[in-house]
Amino acid sequence: MENDRIENVIRRLRFEHDEMTQQELADRVGCTRQTIIALEAQRYRPSLQLAFRIAHALDSSLETVFQYVPNTPHQPDASAFTVREQHGLGT
Repeated sequence: MENDRIENVIRRLRFEHDEMTQQELADRVGCTRQTIIALEAQRYRPSLQLAFRIAHALDSSLETVFQYVPNTPHQPDASAFTVREQHGLGT
């Protein structure tokens, strides 16, 4: 979906790995420091290949580094249906 997000914890994991710099990570995975900056700022979605390389460089699973956050439309509260049904309003 268009508004789905891919969030990540790259920055935290870099610091947990001897305070790895953005440039060191970029060099390890074959991208630019600007790409790492954009990823950490949640402004860029990596290719699947780059995502795997980053996870590998940070000794983590893909799911640890990146989290898929779907855009879920607001769902009405289930209790609203109960109140309507109690008053004979149906759904």
